[in-house]
Amino acid sequence: MPVARMRIIARSRRFDPSMLLWIAIAAVLIFLVVNPLLRLAITSLQAADTGEFTLQNYITAYARPRYRESLWNSLELGVLVTALCLLISLPLAWAVARTDMPGKGAVRLLVLGAFVTPPYLGALGWILLAGPNAGWLNRVWKAATGASEGLFDIYTFTGLGVVIALYSFPYIFIFTTSALEVVSSEMEDAANILGAGTLRTMLRITLPMVLPAILGGAIVTFLESIALFGSPALIAIPARFNVVTTQLLQFFSPPIRTEVACAYAIPLLLITVVLFLLQRRLTGRRGFVAMTGKGGERRIIALGAWRWMLTGYAVFVLSLSVLLPYAAMAQAALAKAWGRGWHFDNLTLNNFTFLLFRHETAGQSVINSFTYAAAAAVLVLTLSLSIAYIVARRLLPGAGVLGFLCMAPFVVPGIVLAVAFYAAYAPPPFSLYGTPWILILAFTTRFLPIGYANAQAAIRSINPEMEEAVRVLGGNRLLAIRRVLAPLMRRGLIGAWFLVFIPATRELSTALFLYGPHTRTMSVMLMDMSEEGNFEQLSALGFMLLVSTIVIVGLGYRLAGRDFMERRDRS
Repeated sequence: MPVARMRIIARSRRFDPSMLLWIAIAAVLIFLVVNPLLRLAITSLQAADTGEFTLQNYITAYARPRYRESLWNSLELGVLVTALCLLISLPLAWAVARTDMPGKGAVRLLVLGAFVTPPYLGALGWILLAGPNAGWLNRVWKAATGASEGLFDIYTFTGLGVVIALYSFPYIFIFTTSALEVVSSEMEDAANILGAGTLRTMLRITLPMVLPAILGGAIVTFLESIALFGSPALIAIPARFNVVTTQLLQFFSPPIRTEVACAYAIPLLLITVVLFLLQRRLTGRRGFVAMTGKGGERRIIALGAWRWMLTGYAVFVLSLSVLLPYAAMAQAALAKAWGRGWHFDNLTLNNFTFLLFRHETAGQSVINSFTYAAAAAVLVLTLSLSIAYIVARRLLPGAGVLGFLCMAPFVVPGIVLAVAFYAAYAPPPFSLYGTPWILILAFTTRFLPIGYANAQAAIRSINPEMEEAVRVLGGNRLLAIRRVLAPLMRRGLIGAWFLVFIPATRELSTALFLYGPHTRTMSVMLMDMSEEGNFEQLSALGFMLLVSTIVIVGLGYRLAGRDFMERRDRS
């Protein structure tokens, strides 16, 4: 028999049929990630009528001063929010990680509450609190002082920055506390011996040692703030100024200008990519030399009477972020008329019953939100686990590129991803616009990095020899995955499912550009209802979303362990 024929036969015998499955999975990943972004870039360079190459879309996108002003407003907003978050989070992180401040467990819990609160619901709470005419804080101020005008006006650029900061500071808090909890106290002790006080030691020694983590958290905060849509839509639009995300929505008002929207989104994507690379470089350093080598003792700093001042500061910040907005929304949700206050004859459950049973689309929006989020979570888990396995076992040539593609959506703001999906899948031959599938696929792509980061960590923790034992005994690779890998990773996979499901239920920026008449989600419904000005029903729907999120987080803690939310932070 010829040698060449023998080699072909040998290769065919070694061929694993599961290889076709891995190739198909890689193709799905390319379909979800590469195709929309490629279509975004191509569409931005095409003429709307002829399809010819042109730069006119970019000229149109940035020719008008108000378009350029929107971009500048976003950058200024990002700087303002980041500065406020640093002021809020650094004292809190230092107090929780390194001092004897009482109530640290409660502080962590309330920071988690701020973290899981959708920013647009926080903005709703602050509209009820600091609206210039009827906001509760202004009403209390006028009643107490006799002033004719309120003290606060949430409908300003500064008001928007403060509201976003109150729900973005957990990023810097998490980054900083994680770094502080692994830093030895030796250098701080040396500074104290040389006469430095607690405050000077903290400013000159402790925080500089974790500076890379602080800067990494600051960059993530900046990127998050310039990509938000919900809070600017509720506050900036009534205040008559635009940011990039609200300006993008106007390009989708009839007549829809997809090409201009794509061109307008590209700079935001480029800014995000550059800062993300900088963030990866900074956080990859893990800190300075003092953080490497042998771990030393981490001494808790006794603050004496000052610890109560720090406790008061924590209560103040977290009241602004969680307690006051939640109370305002609860009062409005349970009121016949929220402006009448807490009176027994003003209490009602009618807002909830109306939304769930009598409103034309609110009940369906609840079902849509949970259905689409659950479907996206299953798809993310399946795809990310498969890709993580391909990468870890090097089943395909260039497997590392697949891992990069799984993490690539992390650098794509949700609103840019929505524009990309609209450009790729709204026109024929796919024609998915207005269907549940375009939302499910967009959610899957949006939260794929969360699933991949968790799946990758889980697979790396399992010795490949356990799979090889199955194959030696005659089983194939798929059997090894089903009977060995899946049971061992079950707890981590449950946690990963929750980590995708939770943000997908409240995702706004992606859904707002892709929903149809019958595919509204709760987040989209909230934005629609905000235009009607019915704060009672709006608060009821928002409170339903908040309560469901808290219940889901609690269920996740019970099923997947206390650290399942921490996995998201590392993703």
